[in-house]
Amino acid sequence: METTKKRLLTGNKAMAEAIALEMEKNNKVFVLGEDVGKYGGIFGSTEGLLDKFGAERVIDTPISETAIIGAAIGAAAEGMRPIAELMFVDFFGVCMDQIYNHMAKIQYMSGGSVKLPMVLMTAVGGGYNDAAQHSQTLYATFAHMPGLKVVAPSTPYDLKGMMTSAIRDDNPVFFMFHKSLQGLGWMDQLDESVGDVPQNAYTVPLDKAKVVREGSDVTIVGVQMMTHYAVQAAKKLAKEGIEAEVIDLRSLKPIDKDTIIESVKKTHRLVVVDEDYLSYGMTAEISAIIAEEALYELEAPVRRLAIPDVPIPYSDLLEDFVIPGPDSIYKSVKELMETY
Repeated sequence: METTKKRLLTGNKAMAEAIALEMEKNNKVFVLGEDVGKYGGIFGSTEGLLDKFGAERVIDTPISETAIIGAAIGAAAEGMRPIAELMFVDFFGVCMDQIYNHMAKIQYMSGGSVKLPMVLMTAVGGGYNDAAQHSQTLYATFAHMPGLKVVAPSTPYDLKGMMTSAIRDDNPVFFMFHKSLQGLGWMDQLDESVGDVPQNAYTVPLDKAKVVREGSDVTIVGVQMMTHYAVQAAKKLAKEGIEAEVIDLRSLKPIDKDTIIESVKKTHRLVVVDEDYLSYGMTAEISAIIAEEALYELEAPVRRLAIPDVPIPYSDLLEDFVIPGPDSIYKSVKELMETY
């Protein structure tokens, strides 16, 4: 019996391949940002693109986030399809006006006459001791703002498919990739950063969550590393007879309410795990969705795990303490099941 050989790529190579395929297909697609050219992006998201497309379409910029995003917005308004990189999401402060008041609002304020088909991609996440200004996810900060699509893929397959969808979308898309899931040699190597990725172009919807593990006792909702940690916790729980259903949110804006609600109707318990801050964040939003639309399906209070309201520490031990992991997810679910 003939079997199809898997084609394994790291997260960064999957992203770069998606961009390359769209650049080959459409000469209006180009990339700009700090170190996106010769260096290939410090997290590898534009690796190899300069050699293929040259410096006119893969543009190394000065260190000015405002200029990078402003140039991308102007190009998109004129019909180009730029992909701009904000090196770390933490750097958004210096270009907040460009993101919040221009990228997110021009299409609305022009009555739809000016479209902004652009992608703003940025690195998020901790786990490698880069301290308070280089380790945040800030999912909720951008999902809170009307006018942006906000996505956060968790696998190489989704990184390629969702990047393709983002480039083709006529709306501005904030594309968050997790550093630890890029599969870079100078970071700790995770099995989850490598996956089967088809060679041809394909799309993954920007508005659909994915059930990555079926279960009947409790629903765990996560995104990016928290999804992978939830799966690890679920395997441990299964050995004790607790079957957890794990949902990879993938899209923060728009959020796929239906998949979450349907799961809670089946399991009657919900745990939400986030690598963002606890207050006013994703965990609160998902909890509110269930409270408003499926409250009487619950047999227990919703549990939330997230980073406490402190800057992310530099110390290895303290970083591990504040970021939820497989053990904290396991303990939270176990306590929930034993209490209710």
